[in-house]
Amino acid sequence: MSLSTRDHRGAAVILRYAAFTESPVGGNPAGLVLDASALSDSDRLAIARDLGYSETAFLSRRHGGADGEYDVRYFSPEAEVPFCGHATIAAAVALAERDGPSKLVFHILAGIVPVTTQQDTAGAVTASLTSVPPSVADVPPADVETALAALHWRREELDTSLPPKIAYAGARHLILAAASRERLARLDYDFEALKTFMLGQDLTTIDLVFAAGNGLYHARNPFPVGGVYEDPATGAAAAAFGAYLRELGRVTPPAQVTIRQGDDMGRPSRIIVGIPPGDGPITVTGGAVPIRG
Repeated sequence: MSLSTRDHRGAAVILRYAAFTESPVGGNPAGLVLDASALSDSDRLAIARDLGYSETAFLSRRHGGADGEYDVRYFSPEAEVPFCGHATIAAAVALAERDGPSKLVFHILAGIVPVTTQQDTAGAVTASLTSVPPSVADVPPADVETALAALHWRREELDTSLPPKIAYAGARHLILAAASRERLARLDYDFEALKTFMLGQDLTTIDLVFAAGNGLYHARNPFPVGGVYEDPATGAAAAAFGAYLRELGRVTPPAQVTIRQGDDMGRPSRIIVGIPPGDGPITVTGGAVPIRG
């Protein structure tokens, strides 16, 4: 059973799950409120701040919708965000543990996100989300230089085979590829400078990646706009990255890649990204487990 607490009004049941992991000490923690219909926006923001996780998902059964349809909104400790992959996976797993595996439809600010849940013979539940239609855009060189300065990175530390781009699959992310795993491992950025840049560009995270080969990528995601130094697993960025790889021709769809994130934080995470042919939505798959205590 999942553990829960009460919010400051003694009303909303709050669950805590770690997503993209099989262990509560790994992955990305998410707050969940599976019935948020009575909560105001200020209530939601207060809960997200109290939890201090990168995001908390608030679900309400969709009025007039079919079974399994929910309106879902995501709040960081500082603001609402349009889409959060790890909280989506966590919420779907929590619903499957409560109601049984099924097909779900999440209506989010960015559009419609179908989610399916599966349970293996050992009882572990995984969830797969399908993103909204993605897009990939060029980045002005001056913006890249501003981001690199805030990160304390040099242009020559970038992997030239993976050029900077803005990728979107429900939220906007600037993708910057490190030329070495050692460069990615060193994260010491100017919090306020990067936050200011990201707010000006409507970015949710900076997706820092390293291509390890054989379909494996390592990632780190600074998230100062959410009041969080770093996100240990970012499903929204993973979906956007899948669209980025397809746009660059770095995969031959249908393809699958694995993203390792959180290793440098001590919260190892594993994200599976499915990339179909054409220009359609990307799938993101992972597990989630309750955080107890």
